[in-house]
Amino acid sequence: MQNTATPTHCPYCALQCGMNLTPAPDGTVELSERADFPVNRGALCGKGRTAPAVLSSRVRLTSPLVRSEGTLVPASWEEALDRIAEGLSRTRAEHGPDACGVFGGGGLTNEKAYTLGKFARVVLGTSQIDYNGRFCMSSAAAAGIKAFGLDRGLPFPLEDIPKTGCVILVGSNLAETMPPSLRFFHELRENGGTLIVVDPRRTKTAEQADLHLAPRPGTDLALALGLLHLVVAEGRTDEEYIRERTTGWEEARAEALAHWPEYVERITGVSVPELREAVRMFCEPESAMVLTARGPEQQSKGTDTVGAWINLCLATGRAGRPLSGYGCLTGQGNGQGGREHGQKADQLPGYRKLTDPEARRHVAEVWGVDPDSLPGPGRSAYELLDALGTDIRALLLMASNPVVSAPRAAHVEERIKSLDFLAVCDVVLSETAALADVVLPVTQWAEETGTTTNLEGRVLLRRQAITPPDGIRSDLEVMHELAGRLGVEKGFPTDPEEVFEELRRASAGGPADYSGITYRRIVEENGVFWPCPADGDAPEPAHPGTPRLFHDRFATEDGRARFVPVAHRAAAEVPDEEYPVLLTTGRVVSQYQSGAQTRRVDELNDAAPGPFVELHPRLAARLGAAEGDPLAVISRRGRAVAPARITTAIRPDTVFMPFHWPGEGRANTLTNPALDPTSRMPEFKVCAVRVETVEGSQ
Repeated sequence: MQNTATPTHCPYCALQCGMNLTPAPDGTVELSERADFPVNRGALCGKGRTAPAVLSSRVRLTSPLVRSEGTLVPASWEEALDRIAEGLSRTRAEHGPDACGVFGGGGLTNEKAYTLGKFARVVLGTSQIDYNGRFCMSSAAAAGIKAFGLDRGLPFPLEDIPKTGCVILVGSNLAETMPPSLRFFHELRENGGTLIVVDPRRTKTAEQADLHLAPRPGTDLALALGLLHLVVAEGRTDEEYIRERTTGWEEARAEALAHWPEYVERITGVSVPELREAVRMFCEPESAMVLTARGPEQQSKGTDTVGAWINLCLATGRAGRPLSGYGCLTGQGNGQGGREHGQKADQLPGYRKLTDPEARRHVAEVWGVDPDSLPGPGRSAYELLDALGTDIRALLLMASNPVVSAPRAAHVEERIKSLDFLAVCDVVLSETAALADVVLPVTQWAEETGTTTNLEGRVLLRRQAITPPDGIRSDLEVMHELAGRLGVEKGFPTDPEEVFEELRRASAGGPADYSGITYRRIVEENGVFWPCPADGDAPEPAHPGTPRLFHDRFATEDGRARFVPVAHRAAAEVPDEEYPVLLTTGRVVSQYQSGAQTRRVDELNDAAPGPFVELHPRLAARLGAAEGDPLAVISRRGRAVAPARITTAIRPDTVFMPFHWPGEGRANTLTNPALDPTSRMPEFKVCAVRVETVEGSQ
């Protein structure tokens, strides 16, 4: 590679911030500002700024590993690939194709996510494929499809946020999870708009708000219904919009009217005056938005909760109009694209339904297979992990670390250990990879080319900036080699642009239509928003892409948005005498997801060295705990121990733990895998616990 700057994108969150990378003479990589990309305009958080550190051979895998006499030892690529092929082949022969599972990740490029779904269904013939994005934004996706007929994280660009009149930000601490985005909200307030933050903690984001609502964890649904009740009672509905652009209002209205303000105050802890002020701030401007994140979504009623916030937008005429609408702040780097192209249990490329005969026919034709050969829908992510070692005997896992990131993590770890065979493709030796029979070292963001789709629905091109170390191969090469060993010689190219060209054809005509997007256009236009259909047989697609959705019609059969009537219900676990405290989980600014990569960066570890238990001074006083004392947090699923961090920024009935670390401080040892009935999202955000001081700590 020449020592010139390559414009590319960050490997972490769904902002996909732009940056430039330049190989240095000493073998390191220099990162510089890329001011032309509109999402971050050159700004980077600490994670993005230090991302090149994970490229170092000091922290990343550099050789395949195979298990020998209980220990992972270096091996050749041929031996490692042969072992995987033999393990998968043996499992299929002995137990059938559905005994082979595939688990993907929201950090995979579109090309890799697409190929992984194709590999599972064409090569292995298994229905058992899902990915960790199920744990991120699946409830918002399900609610968006119900209401609008389409799921795209944001139906408008981030640049619209500063121009609206009010934003309600529900369950997002973006000041820590995606810091460069905070400037859009600063600009909103500078322009005279207002920000309402809904969060049980007074986070760094909540500190920026004009109004902070701090509901009990698990009560966001009641809060949204209470606000809608007041909108109706105060005559703030947009009756013309409801009549002309929606259906189902009367049923949704009746449910909202059952949630009167005093009742909602008792459930949520948010006072009636605060509810009224939120309604005033949201309804008085000409335009407004509701943005949700993991707080309301990672609940066993997450789909209904998001649906209630969407109903608030619809009742006030805020969806499908300029500078207004509902949006989801997608979390993982390619969480949006990762759920569009076939690595989810129920989907085919282009966001097509696996149960739709026409979708099966179209994709099968692109793949050159019989539609009847494609398996049906399989298990969702947690259900797949829960079936390991019983129905599913072998697992191929890419770019995920469920030993740390899955709910009820100790149980998931035991299920993984019970497998007959586990193969992992990763950049580092994660806690999950350490349990594998074979580990393959694969290329990462700066060493490969491929597309991602950010939270706006903007398809981007990450470009290879450096040559990977000797002995490293791409995930596309891995799947090509395995397909050949398993009897499928064609259909699994290793060139990412060739894969993308096939993805374009497979997505054509689907809800997430990429057929008019090319690598050339992405580069020239700084990303292209889907849907972007091809322009007939024209050699150069002319469709401009779709930065803003729903202004003319919604993606339903009749073009109208759907109100979905919902009612409050309690979380799967509520406090009782044995477990009297609520636990909620989340992230900190200097670590990312399971921490598999960021925990290998010295600067980030210095800033966030380990887990902690955040609790209110009143709870600390009852426990007799001081700052820094080790505390045991115990749920029905296990026990975690971490130092106390005492602050008035959290409710007295709630404790908070970040989930980035393994070991005794693993927060997901505690979390509840109770699933949303529609999205199959686990209830990460709320469970009942008790908190104890650790004997001998005083």
